[in-house]
Amino acid sequence: MELYVMNKDIRVAVYKNGELEILNAQLAPYYLVKTKHLESWLEHRAIDSHRVNSRLLKKALRLKEKDDFNTVISVNAVTITDTYWVKEIGSSLTYEDVRFKDDFFAELALSGGYDNFNNASNSKNKRTPELTNTGSFEKCWKLINGAWFMYKTANDMQMFSELFTYKLGKKLGFNMADYQMGEGYIKTRDFTNNASVNFEPMFDYVNDDDDYAVSLSVIQKYCPGAVGDYIRILFMDTLVANPDRHTFNYGFLRNADTGEYIGLAPNFDNNLSLISLSYPRNVERKNDILIRLLVELINDNFGLDKYIPVLNRLDVEEVADSIPIDVNKSLVVDFVFNGYNSLIEQLNFKYVEIEQSNFNKLDAVIKKDLCYRACNSKVIVRIASAHREELNRALAGIRQNYKNHCRY
Repeated sequence: MELYVMNKDIRVAVYKNGELEILNAQLAPYYLVKTKHLESWLEHRAIDSHRVNSRLLKKALRLKEKDDFNTVISVNAVTITDTYWVKEIGSSLTYEDVRFKDDFFAELALSGGYDNFNNASNSKNKRTPELTNTGSFEKCWKLINGAWFMYKTANDMQMFSELFTYKLGKKLGFNMADYQMGEGYIKTRDFTNNASVNFEPMFDYVNDDDDYAVSLSVIQKYCPGAVGDYIRILFMDTLVANPDRHTFNYGFLRNADTGEYIGLAPNFDNNLSLISLSYPRNVERKNDILIRLLVELINDNFGLDKYIPVLNRLDVEEVADSIPIDVNKSLVVDFVFNGYNSLIEQLNFKYVEIEQSNFNKLDAVIKKDLCYRACNSKVIVRIASAHREELNRALAGIRQNYKNHCRY
């Protein structure tokens, strides 16, 4: 098979005689530029064949070849979240011809069931975004008022964990994908806005290597302005004990027309965090591996500590109480806040409690680099290693109370 790899209607690579030639490195998928392995790139875009409903989908669509490569080729490798696709050399197809325009197979992909299978089997439409909807949970894309939404099956514990992580991140001002709860599922809007930008997972850069320092070096090289967002993702993973941060659920957003790196995708896919599988027994967060890994990264890279926010217990309690799902919220709050305090203690941060009126007197240049939170009539300021001497000079003469860690 001889193919063009396309970005919208621009040819970015050509595949002939088992060899891939890059025609436009700036607009081509980075994975292809790096590896020249077209087959692997296509296979990584395929629906997880271990999902029960994926087998039903393939049967309903009457796919003759059900392997990952041919599954993806059947829809020209089109996905919802980027503008890359393939076509045979000599084909007159355009990007508009191959884009997904309906969600007819959504219910079969999400819920399975014979009625959904029967309806799908009788459809004349054979193009669906479900064949390139990756991940291990049963899920689907639904088109609502012109926008794509990802629906994913979830029980109450998984739904609470995803919503809690999203809401706490938003409260802290982090870049989070929006999540909403439904009956037996949780949904989130496509953060690429129907491929207005391209999402490239970190896998394309580091394969399966999820070592924090490896991804950090890649981000520093290609999009240094996104370092803060990466540390914030790791911070949230640490707080909510998310061991499932793999290289397919974080990555870059790139301008689809220029290839320019825009930043990291918002924090998403936290449904295996917190209490999703069971209530944790190590509520005190002693010898916590995720805390240790984040501390090691920050201690080995000067200045990253400034991205760790100030968190108070009331914030955690408010987020937990805002979610109308019956779980042990007191345990959740203790678990999360104990994790935060353990992290702070190991990072050896110092906190300063300053009256609001005195804080307002600080120079704006100093305040722009501060990590602080208002707490009643006072401001809790964290002095991180990168700014400690400078801030000590700035705060000289201002009445203050030093604390080893924040327990507000």
